[in-house]
Amino acid sequence: MPVNLAPPDSSSLLAVAGIELGWAEAGIRKPGRKDLLILRIGAGASVAGVFTRNRFCAAPVIICREHLAAGGEIRALVVNTGNANAGTGTAGLADARAICGEAARLLGIASEQVLPFSTGVIMEPLPVQRLLAGLPQANQRLAPAHWGEAAESIMTTDTMPKAASRRTVIDGRPIAVTGIAKGAGMIRPNMATMLGFIATDAAVTPVLWRELTRQVADASFNRITVDGDTSTNDSLILIATGASGIAPITSADDPRLTTLRAALLEVAQQLAQAIVRDGEGATKFIEIVVEGAGTVDEASRVAYSIAHSPLVKTAFFASDPNLGRILAAVGNAGIGDLDQRRVQLHLNDVWVARDGGRHPQYREQDGQRVMRGSEIKVRVELGRGAASAIVWTCDLSHEYVSINADYRS
Repeated sequence: MPVNLAPPDSSSLLAVAGIELGWAEAGIRKPGRKDLLILRIGAGASVAGVFTRNRFCAAPVIICREHLAAGGEIRALVVNTGNANAGTGTAGLADARAICGEAARLLGIASEQVLPFSTGVIMEPLPVQRLLAGLPQANQRLAPAHWGEAAESIMTTDTMPKAASRRTVIDGRPIAVTGIAKGAGMIRPNMATMLGFIATDAAVTPVLWRELTRQVADASFNRITVDGDTSTNDSLILIATGASGIAPITSADDPRLTTLRAALLEVAQQLAQAIVRDGEGATKFIEIVVEGAGTVDEASRVAYSIAHSPLVKTAFFASDPNLGRILAAVGNAGIGDLDQRRVQLHLNDVWVARDGGRHPQYREQDGQRVMRGSEIKVRVELGRGAASAIVWTCDLSHEYVSINADYRS
């Protein structure tokens, strides 16, 4: 079961002017489930994306990058689950282009205005005919209120859909921000085996929107890890439709951008944390905070070293306060001149290690009390500067192995 995570209430998800969503049951991998999504975007929107750094990226990622780089207006997204269309060579690229072409025909736009996305099993041929056959059904269902159904249609090993909304006010007008995401395993920054789509009806110029998208990704989806594996397919797309009627935000100094950024970050971080809470086999949600680093990169390296350590993650699963494993992970982060005598370690309210060694007042039963909980905060102070970083992760359980061993069966 997910860690303190409830399914979204579809009635609470705000429609975003300029966005319509429709789904289909195309039978891509399993019959009788939502597995295909069309998201139609109104004219004049700013669209930007952040994608996996895995060099074996999937065919849809290649096509998305091409279409975004061309600088044309993006008018639609097409998403399928059940098959990643990764490791499929030239045939996979042809299939992704065929999907864009058929979606474009149905919507009356150019194929270069469509961004394709896939998630599922790698290195299996995409059943493209089933997908193409399902597109008309998805097109017929297009409506602004279908965010909840859209969240269901992009799930793979997720145990529940992930969606979030916020409303803010800019220039006296209500501004909606709504997003959906999927992901539960093969999760690591750069980004994760995740798909995320967030839209707002605010108006932002394309150049500024691209920078804001990167900022949002770095503070949310690039702060999570479940198992340290970077997927072939991860993609985050942010859309600003401009349909709210406010004057476009054109400058990074515009105070309205601060308001919009805060709402976007709230939605993105809620979705990112939901992925960790729904991590495959997860029983603990763990926040790792590294402070007193010389640089943000240094703090991040320490945080990820802790978050990726199988020894640390299995200790959390067992509620075993074998906390020397955390110090070992700190020392294994590649900081050559780290002075261990300046390192402090806290677990929730418990001061575990002081000046690089066991705190004289630390008792193992206190550490075990914290580790038995489902929400744990690890705080490390390095004593090297003022930089900090946060990473959200989960434990590593028997169930994680079972899920991934049985994934294709």
